[in-house]
Amino acid sequence: MTTLTQTSINRYYYNYALWLAIFTIVYNLLEGLVSVYFGAQDEALTLFGFGVDSFIEVMSGIGILAMVIRIRQNPDTPRGGFERTALRITGWSFYLLAAGLLATAIYNLFTSHKPTTTLAGLIISLISIASMWALVTAKRKVGRALDSAPILADANCTMVCIYMSVVLLAASLVYQLTGFGFVDSIGALGLIYFSYNEGRESFEKAEGIDDGCDEGESRP
Repeated sequence: MTTLTQTSINRYYYNYALWLAIFTIVYNLLEGLVSVYFGAQDEALTLFGFGVDSFIEVMSGIGILAMVIRIRQNPDTPRGGFERTALRITGWSFYLLAAGLLATAIYNLFTSHKPTTTLAGLIISLISIASMWALVTAKRKVGRALDSAPILADANCTMVCIYMSVVLLAASLVYQLTGFGFVDSIGALGLIYFSYNEGRESFEKAEGIDDGCDEGESRP
């Protein structure tokens, strides 16, 4: 009876994780398209870079979606291999995120480029902070319930998006009020450090996952 109950609970949370991954992919695709469009229109490199980074977040979401689907299709197969692949995809997503932030920051500093307006950045960042905060909370709840390192790593990836949204909001506000256009590049340095560390941790967790051959390994 206990085993049946745990199986039902796991099935519920894997269904939850599936829909969270789908939402992550769809939302970030839309956010990326809108941000890139307005970033190009307003010559706002911070907003444009934010949009590109949204597409990178989609990669992590796809990794989690593929993992959940494979586990659902192979419920009797140890999940170690699936989780290892998902963690590596998340790790590469973090590294790409850090590289994108670094390239944007360097370009901003060396070209002394300033956007024509930051209104779109203000609106998009506020919407993103609210949406991503709810998504992080849900992902962490599911990740802890399933004891899933990839889902928790994906939650951290989404957390980086919140930090980026805060940087975008701050940069937009400061520029709107003072005309100082370099605050986004300064704030990006902290995000680069965080993204790199999270990427390295994802790969370390992937290496630490066994092949699932032990009888005691939990199954969905």
